[in-house]
Amino acid sequence: MADILTLVFRTFKSQTGLKKEPALSPPPPSPCSALVLGDHSISRSVLLLAAVTAASEMGVRVVFFTQTQIQSLPLSLQRCVPSLSPESLKKIKFSYPRTAEELLQQVAGLHESTNMSPTPPSLIIVDRLEGFLLSPGGSLHSCGQSCAAHVSALLCDTAAFLTQVLEQRAQSSGPCRIIASFLSDVDTGQASRDPCATDPILDVVERYFQVRCTLDQERGYEAVAAAAQEAWHIYLSGRGLTETSVTKDCKDKPGTVQEWQLFIFPDGLMEFKLV
Repeated sequence: MADILTLVFRTFKSQTGLKKEPALSPPPPSPCSALVLGDHSISRSVLLLAAVTAASEMGVRVVFFTQTQIQSLPLSLQRCVPSLSPESLKKIKFSYPRTAEELLQQVAGLHESTNMSPTPPSLIIVDRLEGFLLSPGGSLHSCGQSCAAHVSALLCDTAAFLTQVLEQRAQSSGPCRIIASFLSDVDTGQASRDPCATDPILDVVERYFQVRCTLDQERGYEAVAAAAQEAWHIYLSGRGLTETSVTKDCKDKPGTVQEWQLFIFPDGLMEFKLV
């Protein structure tokens, strides 16, 4: 969600001499959800950075759902967080459901786990949500909009339930947040080339997420000018982008767009810059 995402961007913000900013305060409570749209590899890096930042900077527990086994942290994340402690990593639980049905069962299971866990998760992450909505034949739309709505609604209901549990237990970690990534048929080129084409599944999913985080690769000279391998524009927008979820040096109002740049260097280092 927007407050954790902006904390990620500020934590790894480009500085003169490439020095990291002083320690940042955790973001204020902001019960919203964010949907990260764009390239798989970059969106996963952003999700992993969010998980690590939430666990290390905020000290909260994270549940990370993905279909792809994560054997080790990507090089880019290791370069960004070279001194990550094992204790922080223990706060992140990786789960590997294969289908929408398994994802639904495991998310629903978070309701029951609160009876045994002294500290419920404060962040739920779903990597490549569209992958869970694929049929065995590989068609996203065969799953149907109702399936997408069911998964999204359960995520929101679970986050609301866990927020109540956290409040009852007087946890200082605030509400439970949701961040998911999604790559639509339109972005992959599988849909119509019509520039006005929309993805009906994405349209359904977005109704349940308050913030859109759009990743758009820079194809011009900016990467070369920054001596970077890649340059990306990151746009945060949506009804959840309120004054409580923006950085102190950004005066965005609800309904406006907050823009960042992401530079990826040949050695794997990732740096963000507020535009």
